[in-house]
Amino acid sequence: MFSPEGPSLRELAVQALSSVERGYDLLAPKFDHSPFRTPDSVLEAVAKALTPLGPFEAGLDLCCGTGAGLDVLAQVCGGRVTGVDFSAGMLDVARRLPLPDGPDVTWVQADARALPLGPAFDLVVSFGAFGHFLPRELPGLLGQVHSVLRPGGTFAFPVLAPPRPTGLGFWMLLGFDAVMRVRNALWRPPFVMYYRAFRLGDVLRESARAGFATDLYELPEFGERDDGSPRARLVVARKVTSPPAP
Repeated sequence: MFSPEGPSLRELAVQALSSVERGYDLLAPKFDHSPFRTPDSVLEAVAKALTPLGPFEAGLDLCCGTGAGLDVLAQVCGGRVTGVDFSAGMLDVARRLPLPDGPDVTWVQADARALPLGPAFDLVVSFGAFGHFLPRELPGLLGQVHSVLRPGGTFAFPVLAPPRPTGLGFWMLLGFDAVMRVRNALWRPPFVMYYRAFRLGDVLRESARAGFATDLYELPEFGERDDGSPRARLVVARKVTSPPAP
């Protein structure tokens, strides 16, 4: 499906009826030949936007998958870089890819909701993974990112403007989320993947609660919508305070 090297419809169905972790283990060998991999155009735009915000030393790619985001870290970080993902299959593929020139690279298998890492990073990035977290998990996820950043460290990730209800894309995403909710109501284990659950307003509010000061940077490579608003932005959250006590 999608390309001769990509997954077939049958393979995707098997993956979708697995757990998230098992599904990505199965998808891993063909993941880079599917549309689920973050496009190079997005990675390049993020690297360009991050460059003047540095310099950064140690960098972490959260939910790194097969490691596409490591190229971004290699461009903007002067020290070691780390990729963390809970799928052993995705990390196996990542370890076999050619490493970017420059920094030392470490791969860690771990759940983003319980990172076995200390406050050792100046930059954390993430690409296309937030649909795998339920809205109630957002505070804990941001708390984990906060815990692995040094004082003044940065959490950065791109977001796309949501499609308008008048467009086909809106109804396609709405339909996908509806199908996933029915699937998870009828089948175990659940496969958490919702395109419309991660809302920018919620992210900004919970980021402030977690101890971040957040700015939005336009990614001009992707143009503007009809109303003049950007189609894509980079969320840049800087660690400024300790998170409030529970």
